[in-house]
Amino acid sequence: MKPIGPKIFKPVSGRRAEFLIVFLLLLVTAVVFLQVRSHDFIGYDDDWYVTENVQVRSGLTYQGIRWAFSSIVLGNWHPLTWLSHQLDVQLFGMHPGRHHLVNVLLHLMNTLLLYWVLKRMTGEMWPSCLVAAMFAIHPLHVESVAWIAERKDVLSGFFWMATMGCYVLYTEHPNKSRFLLTHMFFIMGLLSKPMLVTLPFVLLLLDYWPLKRFPGLPMDGAAGSSPRLQMLGFLLREKIGLFTLSFAACLVTFFSQSGGGNVGAMQVYPLTMRLANAMVAYVGYMAKMLWPAKLAVLYPHPGMPSFWQIVGAGVLLIAVTLTAFKYARRYPWLLVGWLWYLGTLVPVIGIVQVGVQSMADRYTYIPLIGLFVAIVWGAVQVLSRYRRSIFLAIPAAALVILLMSVTTWHQVGRWSDSVSLFQHAIAVTDGNYIMHNNLGYEFNAQGKTKEALAHYSAALAVEPGFPDAYLNIGVILASQGRFEAAVAKYNEALRIKPDFLKAHINLGNVRLRQGRTSAAYWHYLDALRINTASAEAYNGLGSAMAVAGKYEKAVKYFRIALQNDPGHVIARDNLDKTLVVLEKQQVESEGEGRVQK
Repeated sequence: MKPIGPKIFKPVSGRRAEFLIVFLLLLVTAVVFLQVRSHDFIGYDDDWYVTENVQVRSGLTYQGIRWAFSSIVLGNWHPLTWLSHQLDVQLFGMHPGRHHLVNVLLHLMNTLLLYWVLKRMTGEMWPSCLVAAMFAIHPLHVESVAWIAERKDVLSGFFWMATMGCYVLYTEHPNKSRFLLTHMFFIMGLLSKPMLVTLPFVLLLLDYWPLKRFPGLPMDGAAGSSPRLQMLGFLLREKIGLFTLSFAACLVTFFSQSGGGNVGAMQVYPLTMRLANAMVAYVGYMAKMLWPAKLAVLYPHPGMPSFWQIVGAGVLLIAVTLTAFKYARRYPWLLVGWLWYLGTLVPVIGIVQVGVQSMADRYTYIPLIGLFVAIVWGAVQVLSRYRRSIFLAIPAAALVILLMSVTTWHQVGRWSDSVSLFQHAIAVTDGNYIMHNNLGYEFNAQGKTKEALAHYSAALAVEPGFPDAYLNIGVILASQGRFEAAVAKYNEALRIKPDFLKAHINLGNVRLRQGRTSAAYWHYLDALRINTASAEAYNGLGSAMAVAGKYEKAVKYFRIALQNDPGHVIARDNLDKTLVVLEKQQVESEGEGRVQK
């Protein structure tokens, strides 16, 4: 394919330059991200995905594979992501550094694939390299790479790049095998993360530029609408399978997240608030792309933005969109890059509110590629007007990469452990009650109860209806022997969230320690009504039966607990102790029988 853009880098090209580019991309990405090999698991979603997930901790098993395709966790259905975590455990055990390195490896592959696809489409080596480098080391992408729970980003990103690559090969030489391979990679991407639903739309954009499969469109200056409509119809029919898969994935995702309680209710986040936040978030992501400061693992939803924020964001978005369409014939990369950015953010921009965040760095993993393309090709266009522009382009590109590398390296360091990550999030955001609660949990695990209580109180000062903070305060009170005070906190948590599984289990534990076996028994049953496979609840029932002297029933419940969670150490210990007591009773019973004879 002929190069499309200006050739300001022509003197520096060829096979040697290609090897140099690959080497530099690998080097700069590795230097920035390899520090994660000494990082720990994070106490925010890593527990759900790996450390406390029974099916993942068991490694790659037949039962685990069935679970991956049949279960919805945290409102998400992404079986290939689960399989990748299971494979990590199978290969590396629970060594967090190696789990992290798998994320880095996938990110490296995504970077190289992005470079290859862009160069294959445009014929431009160095602009493609710069876009790939910005993708590789932009600070906004740290969350997707340095967070084990975000494996779904880098894994689905790999299938995104692979789908684009197969599609480009298909457009060069259409045949059934390349067509089917494109669909296969797309399906695998959807099974990793449903955000790929916008990929067919992006392929249409690539048809416009740089693939130029739209004869008669304004960028070629031809008149007449009939050829354009015919070609557009062909390109849409060509992708009908991809769009159908996207629609099916949208339905599965919506029902999964609605059932998982992740989709914000209309009374909490009205539609007007969602639309306003979406416009502000679009501009916010662009601002963080240009000035990546105060990055946090969680940005609390601020509610309705101010009138001037809404107006300013709306005016800017409309102005850029109109400009991109106005100059589409002269600068097609501007329109494609801008629509790429707008379109790929639609599933996560907040119109369908998922969770309590207003925005998230991880959502930019794919969308920022569009802005990078527009910026880099725009810079090439500007510099090509000047003689000896290469002497300006190379230092400018090197400076951008250097600044990004340093900023990203520091941001990666903040992900070394939960405490440093949560403390940073609290420092750079306002009213972050979830991070206060999570930091309190980490401090309590370290035995720093005073600091933990301070952060739980800070969380409740921001959000008085936050049940997790009441539960965690109750845990500390129970550990201090203040049982009735702990019960009051657990009951407050249940008042706010009646189906709070952990609160019922903790109430059962407290009542059991108080000797109120019957009350404990009913709380464990309430927990099982919420989750019929709760190993904690079955362990509690077994403990209650053991206290009541019903050892055979206790053994039954402990075994069910271990069946649901083979790694449950407490249930295993309780079972062993109860079996000893039961065996002793049986021996004594047999002895009495012999005396009677």
